Amino acid sequence: MEINGSKKDYCEPMHTAEHLLSGTIARIYGCGRPFSTHIEKRKSKVDFHLDHQPSREELDRIEFEVNALLQEGLDVTEEFLPRDEAVTRYNLERLPEEAGATVRIVRTGDADACPCVGAHVANTAEIPPIRIVSADCNDGVLRVRFKFQ
Repeated sequence: MEINGSKKDYCEPMHTAEHLLSGTIARIYGCGRPFSTHIEKRKSKVDFHLDHQPSREELDRIEFEVNALLQEGLDVTEEFLPRDEAVTRYNLERLPEEAGATVRIVRTGDADACPCVGAHVANTAEIPPIRIVSADCNDGVLRVRFKFQ
C-alpha cells in the first residue's frame, strides 16, 4: 500500500506534530479533532469547531505541551482494527472511503491515537519543536497555524 506517495511536499515530521497538536487542542477544549488540516513542510494549519478565541497564554500552553511531548522521544506505531471496532473507539469521518474494512490507527506513545492513512516519523525525537504562529476564531471555527521553530 502506498501512503501519500503522490504528495510532493509531504512532510512526515510535520504530520506527526499535527497529530500531537490536534490531540492536545481536542483534549484541552473538548472540541474533538480538527475537521480540516493542511500539512506542508514550511507551515501548516488545522481547523476545529470551537466557539471562542484562545488567549495567547492558552496557545503558549498548548505549544509548550506539544513540544514537551516531542522531546520525550515517543515511539510512533500503528495498529490495524476492523472498521466495526474502530468506529466504536474513534471518529472515522475524515477517513477516505478507500480506507477499506481495516482501519489504521497511528499511536504516538500514550499521548495520542487516531485513524490515519498518512506517513509518520518513527519517533518524536525526529521532530523539531513547533511554534504556533497564529490562531483566529471566526463563526465557530478555530484555525491554528503552526511551523517548526
